[in-house]
Amino acid sequence: MSGDERTQAKESRIRARDELAPLEIPITRTLIVAGAIASRDYQDVHHDTELAHQKGSPDIFMNILTTNGLVGRYITDHFGPTAVLRKVAIRLGAPNYPGDTMVLTGSVEEVEGDTATVRVVGANGIGKHVTGTVTVTVPGGEPSVIASAEGQA
Repeated sequence: MSGDERTQAKESRIRARDELAPLEIPITRTLIVAGAIASRDYQDVHHDTELAHQKGSPDIFMNILTTNGLVGRYITDHFGPTAVLRKVAIRLGAPNYPGDTMVLTGSVEEVEGDTATVRVVGANGIGKHVTGTVTVTVPGGEPSVIASAEGQA
């Protein structure tokens, strides 16, 4: 490895304060219902508009398990196929309703060896839908952005 290659390798390592590229996820009825079904969450507020209205919600809304999966996907899309999620700690805020878009953003808070802690925020038109941290191990510490996955839900 030449000196230039070593310098480039060091510069591509994960560092505290690194920002992850934002990911826009259109919130569709299909995404909400499919996520609820896939996670076996049959609560009516995740698939039945009329019953959601009766319970005081303006529409169906995304469940936490779907949100958790999207946060995990955001991290692994950024860090690549060798990334291993070690801990996901999230809290929900504003609901994700159909017709909105959630934008996930992240920043590396700390790095220890090949493990990073990433602060994640997912915001929609009415506020912060999800906030939290994800601990991820990336063998070799090399982020590998998967270009084909950026911006797609």
